[in-house]
Amino acid sequence: MQQEAVSCRMSGAAGEPGAPGAITLEDLDSMAEEPSPDSAYDSTGCSQGDDAEQERLLSYWQSVGRGHQVDVPGDMAEPIQQLTRNQHQERESIPFTLIHRKEKFGEVLYEKRQYGKAKWACIKMQEEQYEQSICLGFMKLMKYICEQNSSGLYLGMTIPIVTLVHTNESHSELTRSVTVAYYLPELLQEQPPQPYDSDIIIEEWPPTVVYTRSFRGVTNEDSIMREINFLAELLESPELCLQNIFIVAGYTNPAAANRHNEIWFLQRP
Repeated sequence: MQQEAVSCRMSGAAGEPGAPGAITLEDLDSMAEEPSPDSAYDSTGCSQGDDAEQERLLSYWQSVGRGHQVDVPGDMAEPIQQLTRNQHQERESIPFTLIHRKEKFGEVLYEKRQYGKAKWACIKMQEEQYEQSICLGFMKLMKYICEQNSSGLYLGMTIPIVTLVHTNESHSELTRSVTVAYYLPELLQEQPPQPYDSDIIIEEWPPTVVYTRSFRGVTNEDSIMREINFLAELLESPELCLQNIFIVAGYTNPAAANRHNEIWFLQRP
């Protein structure tokens, strides 16, 4: 995977707000995972009407967004409804081959994996705050997943959702530019539905070797930099990997107290 071509390859879930005034991917996903206090279904499980359901769900998302000083636009109503209705559908995992696992005293320090060639939908974002970039990027991808594509179908969620991040020249902090990416389900790999949003690009990523370490908890600027530095210390030859481009992968329902995340290093081609 070449460094100049990796800018829209492999990106994941953001975490707890690192600064006020931002709604995070955790907020968005948990709002879909958890029913609104004013449920759109009656006691028999029957729909009370699509328009009313959309209005209640959108209002619920917007109320949370206002708490973070971020607007959830009205055109998110249908995607929110689709995601909510399909929240219990099994999520497809991105396939990989385990090459090596480094352990110490029974603890997995890191894994070396081979990911195959695959198509991803990805979008570049560069907002003032990291969490805002993740939020806006995810909402755009959510529209694509939820019927706003050339097939007109709900595409289904895959895990992990990944975020590609960059560090500055001194490797001391993240830059504002991030890429949020969604792995297309296996059945759609040959002929991916085209997004209506021209900002979303379907890319085919080449086979890639990654070094990955799991961590629990939130994913914000501080925790991401901490995990990058920690994995760099564990690797015998970190110079074999790209030095300023990394991936954050999120697996667990973000509403969970103990979330499952990973940091990925990309091996140089």
